[in-house]
Amino acid sequence: MFVDYYEALQISPNADQETVHRVYRVQAQRFHPDNQDTGSASTFRLIADAYQILSDPKKRADYDMQHRNSRHQEKREPLPENPASTLADEHRKRHEILTVLYRKRLAQPDQPAMGLRDLLDGLGMTREQLEFSLWYLKEGGYLLRTDSARHSITLKGVELIETLAVHRNESRKIDDSRVTSRR
Repeated sequence: MFVDYYEALQISPNADQETVHRVYRVQAQRFHPDNQDTGSASTFRLIADAYQILSDPKKRADYDMQHRNSRHQEKREPLPENPASTLADEHRKRHEILTVLYRKRLAQPDQPAMGLRDLLDGLGMTREQLEFSLWYLKEGGYLLRTDSARHSITLKGVELIETLAVHRNESRKIDDSRVTSRR
């Protein structure tokens, strides 16, 4: 299976060497296994592998050819057979994301942001499953993503959740069981 090292480092394929180095240092510090708050040995290995390939001009040129081929292959993959259930699933995911962020803001207004890993753990989903939903909510102005990859609900997101709760006759009881206390 092809590994997208640009995605691993969260950089553009057009990034220069200085950017690759700078982003690697930040990511390596964040995910180093010795970091008790955000350390992850598997993520650290992935970004170290990415840096090893992308920081070497010859290895990067070879990798870029594989990267282009992989992206062309992805474009050829067929769409899901049942777009209606996919759309319903997408709406459910967006609602769950906003609900978790809403509860986090209610429970801890001084620190309303959640890291991606906290969101993934709280929702029981993979990064790939949430990627489109997070993009949509960010671009729609329903959530913010900080430079440190933390997400928080916006005023527009709060209004949407509260409007949906009224229409669904849901209780407004605060349930922070899915909000983690990690920072």
